[in-house]
Amino acid sequence: MAAVDEVQAAHGQRVARLQAQLAQAAEVRLAKRTSNLFRDRSAARAPRLDGRDFDHVLAVDAVAGWVDAEGMVPYDALADACLAHGVMPAVVPELKSITLGGALAGVGIEATSFRYGLVHDTVLEFDALTGGGEIVRARPDGEHSDLYFGFPNSYGTLGYALRVRARTIPVLPFVAVEHRRLARAGDFFAQLAAACQGGADFVDAVVFGGEDLVLNAARFVADAPYTSDYTYEKIYYRSLRERELDYLTARDYLWRWDTDWFWCSKNVGAQNPLLRRLYGRARLNSRTYQRIMRWNSRVGLTRRCERLSGWHRESIIQDVDIPLARAPEFLDFYLREIGLLPLWICPVGATGHCDRFALFPRAKTTYLNFGFWDVKRTRAPHPPGHFNRLIERKVIELGGIKSLYSDSYFTRAEFDAAYGGAAYRALKARYDPTQRFGDLYAKCVLRH
Repeated sequence: MAAVDEVQAAHGQRVARLQAQLAQAAEVRLAKRTSNLFRDRSAARAPRLDGRDFDHVLAVDAVAGWVDAEGMVPYDALADACLAHGVMPAVVPELKSITLGGALAGVGIEATSFRYGLVHDTVLEFDALTGGGEIVRARPDGEHSDLYFGFPNSYGTLGYALRVRARTIPVLPFVAVEHRRLARAGDFFAQLAAACQGGADFVDAVVFGGEDLVLNAARFVADAPYTSDYTYEKIYYRSLRERELDYLTARDYLWRWDTDWFWCSKNVGAQNPLLRRLYGRARLNSRTYQRIMRWNSRVGLTRRCERLSGWHRESIIQDVDIPLARAPEFLDFYLREIGLLPLWICPVGATGHCDRFALFPRAKTTYLNFGFWDVKRTRAPHPPGHFNRLIERKVIELGGIKSLYSDSYFTRAEFDAAYGGAAYRALKARYDPTQRFGDLYAKCVLRH
């Protein structure tokens, strides 16, 4: 009991310190070690709340099926703490550097989402620091249920999650992964829908081309005849076309995409065998690539090189959720108009109250998340955001919704219609009436 009391006392001291910082500032941003936002913002003049030490796992109750942790804990540390008790967070986003609070305030997804929904669907309650300096506890019912259902997709503009209680699920030591290669989109979508109704523990997919689609259905197993290692010389996404069945440890499966940032490590040369060895195992991960990306964004090296070469470029880093029934239309559009491959697909199932989240509304049906992260290069010039605007319009047309962690080009009216504008204004009036944490549209679209 003494150890538990000490953990809670230390957490309380960190909370009090952050409240004191907030009391000294009229407008703030949050200081943190990592960020998985892929939109440049204007230079920050507001002081920063130092929340970097809110990175502790507070408790794991494997029997009750939950983990308590602070908002800045990265998912690799959170997952390790849970795995030590024979469980894992019900949804573990694909990159180690994503934080629990970030996945709640943004949108977190992975291959268990077909069963458990998005990260915020698995959150039981959380404590948030509001713009008024209060700590409120948000649950699906009770006094602050409006914040519980309004916090996801608010990106820190309604407050900061200091403690989060999230659902856990039991694990076994290994994961068996079946890769089904398909040559027709119709067969692919039919089998993907069937896999979500079967006995798999994980479901995702990758499109390498219009006639080269791979469905991945995985399940926990107690024993494995071997385990593959994709943390150094071998590259996971290539194995999808090389193996029909594969085995990984449970931990390595959770981070199968992190070593190569899916396939985006190619942009920093990390898939070249010689450069890969120079990087070394310890630097092959999303944290390294983020640091390189942010340095390049500051100095503009890539932009200058491509300007000299005569190519016009547009960064297209997006995740969009499309209702399963309309997904074939989106894939046709994407292959025709965008054509950046590979393309990740992850199903997201309906949960009991997924339609109540005001700023990221989903109908009670299965969606497919399409994730694509690359640069579109053309010889002909286009207006800024041309291809991203095509994507945004198509998503709205098909009844889908786009995540806001990257570039967005919506008008204010479009944004309010898609992301609960009226509900957001009511939440701001209650939890951040003096606008200490900024405005969602200004942050996500205007980059303020």
